[in-house]
Amino acid sequence: MSFKFELTDEVTYVKGVGPRRAAALEKLNIFTKYDLLTHYPRTYENHSSLTKIGKILEGETVLVVGRISNITSRETSNRLTIINATLVDETGYIQLTWFNQKYLLTKLVNGMRLLVIGKAKFDSWSGRLSLNQIQSFTILEPDEEPELGIMPIYPSTAAISQQVLRTAVKNLLATMPPLKEILPQELIEEQNLISLDEAARAIHFPKDFLELDRARRRLAFDELFLIQCGLMLIKRQTQDERLGISHKKNGALVKAALEKLPFDLTGDQKKVFKTVTKDMESKLPMRRLIQGDVGSGKTVIALLALLKTVESGYQGAFMAPTEILASQHYEKFSALLTDLGIRVGLLSAKITRSKKLKEDLYQKISAHELDIIIGTHALIQEGVQFAKLGLVVTDEQHRFGVMQRATLEKKSDFVPDMLVMTATPIPRTMTLTVYGDLDVSLIKELPPGRKPIKTESKSIRSRKKVYEFVRTEILAGRQAYVVCPLIERSESEMLANIEPAEEIFDMLSNGIFRYIPCGLLHGKMKPRDKEDIMEKFHSGETKLLVSTTVIEVGVDVPNASVMVVEHAERFGLAQLHQLRGRVGRGAAKSYCILISDSKANVAKARLETMEATNDGFKLAEVDLKLRGPGQFFGEAQHGLPDLKIADVFRDVEILIQARDAAEKFITDDENLNYFAGLRENLALAYGDKFGQITAN
Repeated sequence: MSFKFELTDEVTYVKGVGPRRAAALEKLNIFTKYDLLTHYPRTYENHSSLTKIGKILEGETVLVVGRISNITSRETSNRLTIINATLVDETGYIQLTWFNQKYLLTKLVNGMRLLVIGKAKFDSWSGRLSLNQIQSFTILEPDEEPELGIMPIYPSTAAISQQVLRTAVKNLLATMPPLKEILPQELIEEQNLISLDEAARAIHFPKDFLELDRARRRLAFDELFLIQCGLMLIKRQTQDERLGISHKKNGALVKAALEKLPFDLTGDQKKVFKTVTKDMESKLPMRRLIQGDVGSGKTVIALLALLKTVESGYQGAFMAPTEILASQHYEKFSALLTDLGIRVGLLSAKITRSKKLKEDLYQKISAHELDIIIGTHALIQEGVQFAKLGLVVTDEQHRFGVMQRATLEKKSDFVPDMLVMTATPIPRTMTLTVYGDLDVSLIKELPPGRKPIKTESKSIRSRKKVYEFVRTEILAGRQAYVVCPLIERSESEMLANIEPAEEIFDMLSNGIFRYIPCGLLHGKMKPRDKEDIMEKFHSGETKLLVSTTVIEVGVDVPNASVMVVEHAERFGLAQLHQLRGRVGRGAAKSYCILISDSKANVAKARLETMEATNDGFKLAEVDLKLRGPGQFFGEAQHGLPDLKIADVFRDVEILIQARDAAEKFITDDENLNYFAGLRENLALAYGDKFGQITAN
């Protein structure tokens, strides 16, 4: 969006936003006027007409105004806080009920006027109607007339009310100069878009729902167009014949490795390797993403590609997301390649703790005394310099991001080929948005003989039987995981009934698994402690591992046959599928048991889907429908742009239109002279998430 520099001012420049409110807004990642303007409503409420309390009918969702009295609170036996109050107008009174919002006791005062939206239900205890599903409420001044119309409902916190947010946005819009366009006029007309200034204002306070739809479409198009232009600029900059290398045809090394493999490649693997081979032999730098479900054999393709670069006279680098996974890859690669004369090295934080080992390894890398170097993010440290880097492979690409990949690429005097892999199945629309700078290959076919994991959902009442079954599996010589959503008990009362990993570990290790070696693993541990715990589990010394989601990626223990996920409703489908992929890697039949008592429809749908299919791509589509794109990848995307308003599942048509427009725009050299404004907005919207494209 064409937001000029006055919108980079701190939010305290907005009327009514002092230091205290600015501090509260920071918790919503609102620091500047721009952040406030693009803090879009999450939904809207039609406040067109008020309902008098005396005319409320059961089952209705109503908008009412009245004064509150008789504010009381109580705590149930399971530590659930219930707040009640009476709302009164000239026609009658009705009870208001809030659940688990204890902070309201410091905000609500007898005699206060409230504007409330809620659903009416008959309360059998009091024998009268109650608003016990309160969607929102606004505190009114004594003589304040409630605003009617379409009201924005913003993402918020307990410290900042909807009214404060609305007032701040109104004050910003009142003083903000008209926003200038950056899109070419012909593109605006071609896409039938309203003006940017009109859209930026109407998205907050639309006159009607038609205006709201038009505003949202304009802003979603701009957002997706910006991202697509940024990704295509990266691709344009890297895919230059003068910068790339052309690898030789597959030779004796690749052939020997294929003969040494204890299995034949699947049809999908052969197809993808053929594509990778073609890319590597081209003069253009390869930029390819391999998507493959857990166990589909992506690493074999990476291994063959690394051998191809070695026999062409170059070095290969393989970057894994965790120490343990890097070590496992090193062991497997070494076992297969040492006989072929390939020199494989391991570079990780554990090794670089020794100054002598680190300097020796750095020297071997820079002198081309190592052919393939496997490591963690230690590969991109400042002291690492490759002699002749021809191929970079990154595993679990979304954990590294654009900037970290770019740093590794700069370890060479030319642009090496890049192969990125992910076991997170991504729907096509998300792929277009997130990986617009990469070509995409799919491996959907699983190797023959891989047994499906039996998945079952159980209630908390069945816990004892579940863990008796786990104990039976361990006594039969196998190992098991127990995954928990929390590390320690949260202070939030909404989480009071969810046992964290520490409590589950104490319960199990001092109970049914008292004489079985157990381990506890979570993200707050020191890296060295985590490595030790994982190594003990990998070696078989530890039989039961209680963990948070730190084991989601980066551990391969073929002997583990059972995974129990506690409070499975706390996880998304994509994450549950990734966790489930930690078992089923050996010859034994494997099980994933999901424990949950949730009655929520979305949670039930997730668990039923997990029971019904092992297909990660089907699960990804369902997950996107259930949770939306904002949460699909999880919280930390390590460099991927955030979508503030566009929804790539709902906005498929807009996404395709924006991509086509961006492709036409970026490939037309004349447009690059016009590009200064767009470049400025990329910088404002996404900072350095697109690397150096905003500075060149």
